[in-house]
Amino acid sequence: MKKLGYRAVDMLVDRLTDDSIPPLRRASAEEMEQRLHGPAPDEPQDFEEILRRLEEDVLPFASRGDHPAFFAFIPFSGTWPGALGDFIASACNVFTGSWMESAGPSRLELQVIDWFKEWIGYPAEAAGLLVSGGSAANLSALACARETLAGQMTDDLVAYVSDQAHSSLARAARHLGFQQSQLRVIPTDGNYRMRPDLLEAAMQADIGKGRRPLFVSATGGATNTGAVDPLREMHRICRDSGAWFHVDAAYGGFSVLDPRGREQLRGLDLADSITLDPHKWLYQPYECGCLLVRRGEFLRNAFVITPDYLREAVALEREVNFFDLGMQLSRSSRAFKVWISLQYFGLEAFRRAIGRNLDLAEHARQRIEASDGLELAAEPSLGVVCFRRVFEDGDEETLNTRLVSALEESGLGLVSSTRLHGRYAIRMCVLSHTTGQEDVDRVLEFMETTDVRSDDRRTFPAYERHPDVSLSSERVVEREGAPSRLLLLDALTPEEAEQVAARGEAREVPAGEKLIEQWDASQDFFLIREGTVEVLVDGEKVAELGPGEFFGEIAALDWGAGFGYPRIAEVVATTPLSLLVYPDGQLQELAADFPAVERVIRAALEYRLSVR
Repeated sequence: MKKLGYRAVDMLVDRLTDDSIPPLRRASAEEMEQRLHGPAPDEPQDFEEILRRLEEDVLPFASRGDHPAFFAFIPFSGTWPGALGDFIASACNVFTGSWMESAGPSRLELQVIDWFKEWIGYPAEAAGLLVSGGSAANLSALACARETLAGQMTDDLVAYVSDQAHSSLARAARHLGFQQSQLRVIPTDGNYRMRPDLLEAAMQADIGKGRRPLFVSATGGATNTGAVDPLREMHRICRDSGAWFHVDAAYGGFSVLDPRGREQLRGLDLADSITLDPHKWLYQPYECGCLLVRRGEFLRNAFVITPDYLREAVALEREVNFFDLGMQLSRSSRAFKVWISLQYFGLEAFRRAIGRNLDLAEHARQRIEASDGLELAAEPSLGVVCFRRVFEDGDEETLNTRLVSALEESGLGLVSSTRLHGRYAIRMCVLSHTTGQEDVDRVLEFMETTDVRSDDRRTFPAYERHPDVSLSSERVVEREGAPSRLLLLDALTPEEAEQVAARGEAREVPAGEKLIEQWDASQDFFLIREGTVEVLVDGEKVAELGPGEFFGEIAALDWGAGFGYPRIAEVVATTPLSLLVYPDGQLQELAADFPAVERVIRAALEYRLSVR
C-alpha cells in the first residue's frame, strides 16, 4: 500500500509542477476511443502500467484549471493539502450521514459550517451542509423554501430568477415540478443586475391574479460577468411579499473575505438561504459546494425522514445527522479538505489570494481601457473581465472567435466567450491562486496584437459553461446603422420565407383586441402580415409595429428547461390584423433551422425598445 501510494504521489507532483502542460488539450471522440477501449481485464495489471496509461491516455486530455493563465469558465485551482484531505476521506471511506457512525467527521463538518456562517454574518442558529456543488445547493434551497412556506407543490406557486441566473436554477425548478408559468425570468439592467422594479411589478401582477410568490433567487456574482444583484432592495421586496429570499453566491460568496467583495455583497446576510462553492474562491478540489439556511430548523424539517432501518441512528440533543439536512443518505466527507487546507495555510493566505485576484482583474481593466485595440464589453466585477478586440473592418464576431481559438492553440492561456446583450464578448475570469500579473499581461498582449485576419483556423461559437441567456431589457441607445424596422421574411430567401410562413398559424384579429397582456406567461410568437399594433409598458406606448414586423420574441425564447421571460409589455391591435402565430417553442425551431431568423431576432433584442 505504501509503495503504490508513494508512486502515485510522485506521478501527481511531477504533473502538477510541470509548467509545459497547457491549460487545455482537446481530443476527438475517435482518438479517445482508440486510446481507451476494450473489456475489463480478467487478470491483475501492473501498477506502473496503469499509471503510464493514465499519464499518456487520460490526464493530458483535460483542462488544467490550476494553470496560471487559465482564465476560461471558472478556474478551479485547488490546493495540495485539500487534495490530501480528499485522499484521507476516501482511503478511510468516511461515512458522514449519521452522528452515530461519524461523530468526529460530523463535528469537523459542523466546524467548517460555523466558519462559513461567521464569514457571511449568519446567526448561530443557522444550519448548513456541504454538497457536491452549487447546483445541488440551489436545488436544496428551492426544496427547503417550498417545504417551509407551502408544503406540497401547487399550481399557484411562483419562483423568480434573473436572466443571468445560473442554469441549475432552471433544472431545480423543473425537477421539483414547477410548470412553465411558475418560474419568472426577470430582465437585468445595463450592468446585468436584476431590476428590482420589474421583480416587484411581476410579483404584484401574480398576486393580483391569485398566484403566490414563493422564492426569489438573487445572484451573488454572476457566472457571465461577476455582477451582483441589488441584494438589500430585493430582500425588502421579498419581506413585503412573504417570499423566500435566496442568494446564489456560488461564484462570489467567499470574496467577502476581502473588504471589496464584502462591500459588493452587502445584504448577503439578510438571505433566507445562501449557496456557496468552496471549490471556487476558497480553492478546494472538486466537489465541494455548500448550502446555508438562516433558520436551521427549516432545513431539517424540509428533509428529515426516518425509516425503520435508521431508528438506531436518530440524532440525540446537539447531535447532527447530515442525512437529515439534505438529499444524500450515503455521503462521504467534503469537510476534510476544507479543514486541512485552512489549518495548513491559515485564513490570511486565502484572504491574500482573493485580494490578489481582485487586484489583477482591476489591472486587466486598466490595461484594456488604455488599449487602442481592446474595449470593455461590461463593467468588470469580482474578477470577471469581459472585453473584445476592436477591428475597424471585418466581421467582429468571427475575428474575435479566431482570437480565442488562437490563444488556446498557442498554449499560452485560455479564455472563454459569451454573448452580452446579443454581442460576442471574450470573457476573462481571474481566480486562480497561481496567477500573476505577467500571466494577465501575456494573454492581453496576445489578444491585442495577434493577426487573425487571414487566419482560417477552426472557430467556435460563443460558449459559456453556464450560457448567457440574457435579453436586453432597456431602452437601447440607437447606434449608427441600426435598422428602423426589423422585417423577418425580408431577411430570408424566397424559398425560406415560404417555408417559415407555412409553419405559422394564420389568424385574423379585429382592431382593439389585446394580443398580449403584460406579465402573462404565454410564449407565442407573432408575425404581422397586415395591419398595425402598439406596444405599451405600464400603459405607456413605446412602439408601433406594422406589416413584416414581429413581436413576442422575448417571451418566446427558451431561457432554460422550458422556462422563459414573462411578457414585459402589452400589445394591442390598432387596426384589423392578419397574423401568423407560432405557438410555444416554435421560435426556437425556426432559429435553429434558419440562421437568418436568428440574426433578425438577435438584432431585435439588441436594438428594439423593450422596456423603459
